[in-house]
Amino acid sequence: MPPAGFASSSTPPSERYLLFSDREEIALLRAQGHGVREIARRLRRATSTISRELRRNAATPSGGLDYRATAAQWHADRSARRPKLTKLVVNPALRQYVQDRLAGTVVTPDGVAVHRPIVTWKGRPHGPRQDRRWARAWSPEQIARRLRLDYPEDPTMRISHEAIYQALFIQGRGALRRDLTACLRSGRALRVPRAHTRRRGKSFIAPEIMISQRPPEVADRAVPGHWEGDLIIGLGGSAIGTLVERTTRFTLLLHLPPMPGHASGPRVRNGPALAGHGAEAVRDAIMRTITTLPGHLRQSLTWDQGVEMAQHAHLRIDTGIHVYFCDPHSPWQRGTNENTNGLLRQYFPKGTDLSVHTAGDLAAVVLALNTRPQKTLDWKTPAEALDLFLKSIHTGSVATPA
Repeated sequence: MPPAGFASSSTPPSERYLLFSDREEIALLRAQGHGVREIARRLRRATSTISRELRRNAATPSGGLDYRATAAQWHADRSARRPKLTKLVVNPALRQYVQDRLAGTVVTPDGVAVHRPIVTWKGRPHGPRQDRRWARAWSPEQIARRLRLDYPEDPTMRISHEAIYQALFIQGRGALRRDLTACLRSGRALRVPRAHTRRRGKSFIAPEIMISQRPPEVADRAVPGHWEGDLIIGLGGSAIGTLVERTTRFTLLLHLPPMPGHASGPRVRNGPALAGHGAEAVRDAIMRTITTLPGHLRQSLTWDQGVEMAQHAHLRIDTGIHVYFCDPHSPWQRGTNENTNGLLRQYFPKGTDLSVHTAGDLAAVVLALNTRPQKTLDWKTPAEALDLFLKSIHTGSVATPA
């Protein structure tokens, strides 16, 4: 005798998925001329669920867009098959684009590749601080968003930033090697939140040059020419200065090599700052760098209350730039510069000797940062945004790059 009943051959689908009976009801209501919201109301489903179903599964064998339950169920079953090949596996051009911008070689402004330092990937999310691999190091979101600008007419050149992260972090997703996680900003093999620390502030600044006295036009980022600055500190008192333009996010780096006699004998009390980032050294480096810019790009500079800016009065006289200081323990008042310093740690990690980097190395890193697309610039690069502003100045237009 035949068995009285049969066990289900597979796990029943979750209630969050549409069933064939639901698709029959959608097809019937659609044929009666009901809209998406009315269908969703009758099926007690979200409007977006019905809209997505009609958009994805409405194609029929004849090539039309009439919704039929059998054809929609076939499309849904095909999409639900696992495992699925990812876009980075089936599209070599897309995979090459992602890899080039994630792990591409850093070059100098003259086009010469900079291959350093060489770091072996160990596959561990934690460990002692060490040198980081240098690469173009676009973030997955920058890569995903820039594809729409570089390939506006090619729908195959599209990928989400989450798909890139999964290709890096989830074993078995394929396409991208796990060692490319070393090119991410965090440099970690897992997604781990990181705490940020700030050094203490100083209190030698006069009230009239505090950030509260800064003109309103600086805060609204309407006109380029207002900069934020800071130092990133490395091992042995080594340092690199950073300048970031608030409107275009254009970045400049200050080369601060150690002075003769540094680390060759006992320190002299109240002697010169031989590490290279004393007040005079920082003043001279800013003056050399900032004076290469046009006058309308030298409006103001906002810094934290560090002793390296004790010569701010001389800097203002020599360059004409107005200097303002943040409140103590308030890094958010220089948010653009803080964010950029975080990006720079990709190339200059904490706990490493920054004095080994030459001016040419800094120029290569500047080029890499200024040619990365920025979300806040609608995925333009800082170099493109600054060029747009300079062109608007020459043509007499009032347009700004942001």
